[in-house]
Amino acid sequence: MSFGRIAAAALAVFVALGAGMIAVAPWEPPAAGGTVDAGAIPQPTAPDVEAPVEPPPPAADPVIKPIPDAQWERIVATGTWRPGCPVGREDLRRLEVGYIGFDGQYRRGVLVAHRDSVQDLAEIFTGLFDAGFPIGLMVPVEKYGGDVVRSLRANNTSAFNCRKPGQINAPVKESPHANGRAVDINPVQNPWMDPRCDCWVPSAKHAKQTDGPGIIREESLPVFLFESRGWVWQNIKVPDYMHFDTGFPSKARTQAPAASG
Repeated sequence: MSFGRIAAAALAVFVALGAGMIAVAPWEPPAAGGTVDAGAIPQPTAPDVEAPVEPPPPAADPVIKPIPDAQWERIVATGTWRPGCPVGREDLRRLEVGYIGFDGQYRRGVLVAHRDSVQDLAEIFTGLFDAGFPIGLMVPVEKYGGDVVRSLRANNTSAFNCRKPGQINAPVKESPHANGRAVDINPVQNPWMDPRCDCWVPSAKHAKQTDGPGIIREESLPVFLFESRGWVWQNIKVPDYMHFDTGFPSKARTQAPAASG
């Protein structure tokens, strides 16, 4: 700042003081080469940033719904349901539930079951999930055209299937699967002995194995969870390790249905 400008500023202060006022000269930027006290200038503050929230751990989180239109169309188109089957759409429900695969990954599965039994399945598969019991696959059997053999070979866990005439193991009206009150779990690890061929279906790979991931045998967790709710395991003359049902001929559960619609 030049001497003249300093003198003018000093005179302005002197006059203001003489008049009983305090005058403050306006701030001017420093000349080139000057410095500014950074502490004298308000500094912007960073906005508050919330710490990242960890996602909740995966859970079984079962959800029961009526059968959607698109799914029922596939069920009918594949012959998974046909006229003469003991139950229809109004008696069936869709269960969506989380499970852990044999690779340790979390997935969502779907079962179709009778409305009077689906709550049992929701609770049982929640118990299996919480215990880390692995499931190979869980998709509705119409994904395989209603072909039970294809479903078993894919290691698919499934419930309702009003099976095609050549694949029926019991009279259709009495069949637990045709009534939506049966489920087959991990067929590869838990095969059954088909008396028609005297062979293990879908294979004999694990037929003699009594323990291991996904295997169901006496006193295993799945047997406990099903039997504690009145379901039956191994109620036929040949081994059928995968299969649970509410009784044969198919018997209704007495509990109130979990969902309606």
